[in-house]
Amino acid sequence: MTARRVLRWVGLAAATVLFLYPFAWLLSASLKPRAQVFDNALLPRSWAWGNYVEIWRAAPVAAWFLNSVVVSLAAAVAVTLTSSLVAFGFAYFRFPGRNGLFGLVLATMMLPGAVTMIPVYLIWNGVGLAHTQVPLWAGNLFGSAFYIFLLRQFFLGLPREVFEAARMDGANHWTLFWRIAMPLCRPALIVSFVFELKASWSDLLKPLIYLRDPALYTLPRGLKALSDQFGQAGEQRWEIVLAGSVVTTVPLLVVFFLAQRHFLAGITAENRGR
Repeated sequence: MTARRVLRWVGLAAATVLFLYPFAWLLSASLKPRAQVFDNALLPRSWAWGNYVEIWRAAPVAAWFLNSVVVSLAAAVAVTLTSSLVAFGFAYFRFPGRNGLFGLVLATMMLPGAVTMIPVYLIWNGVGLAHTQVPLWAGNLFGSAFYIFLLRQFFLGLPREVFEAARMDGANHWTLFWRIAMPLCRPALIVSFVFELKASWSDLLKPLIYLRDPALYTLPRGLKALSDQFGQAGEQRWEIVLAGSVVTTVPLLVVFFLAQRHFLAGITAENRGR
C-alpha cells in the first residue's frame, strides 16, 4: 500500500469521524439523565431510556411524525413529477426561444426565498389555505428550477434515436415521457425525490409561517415547540429536546440507506454528464 493511499484512507477516516461525531453526541446525550447531558462523554455513565418514553408523553409526536410523512412525501412526489415534465419539454422539443426561456427558469434560482415569502403568503391567505398544511407542499406542483436543470441534463444524455424510433411506432409525446424517458432516468428522479424529501422533512420556516394548530405541526415545528417548553426558555429539560431531535433525524438516515444505491448512481451519472 502506497503512502498516498494511506494518507487518503486516513483523511477519509478523519472526515468520517468529523461528520459522525455530532450525531453520536446527540444520540448519547438523549440517553443521559438531566444532570449529565452536557458532560461531553460519548458513553453515558447511567442510561436514561425513559427519555424516549417521556417525549411521546410530553407531546403528540406520533401525530407530528405522520404529518411530516404526509407533507414530505407530497412535496417530493409533486416536485419530482412536475419538474421532470418541464425538464423533458426543454430537453426533447425544439422551439424558438427555448434557451432564453430556460435561462429565465434558471434565473429564478437567484431570487432569495425572503423576496417571495410575503407575496406567496398573501396568495395562500387569499384562497383561504394560509393556516393549513397545503402551502407546505402545494407550491411544488409548479416545479423547481434546480430540479428542472438537474433532470434536463439527464434527459439530454438520452439517445434521441430511441425517441424517434418510438415515434415511428406510433408513440405520442406522453408515451415518450412516461414509458421511455422516465424509466431511463430513474437514478436522477430518485436524487430529486430524496433531495426534496430531506428539504421538506427538515423545513422549519414554512411551518412557522403557516401552522397555528399544534395538531397540524410537522416534526421540526413540533421540535421548536418542545424547545420552547423544555429548552432554554422553559424547564431546562434538554434531554427531552435531544430525544426529539433523534426522532426527527433517524427517518432521514433510514431513507438514505434504503435509497443509497440509486442515489449514488444518480450523482455519479450526473457528474459524468458534466
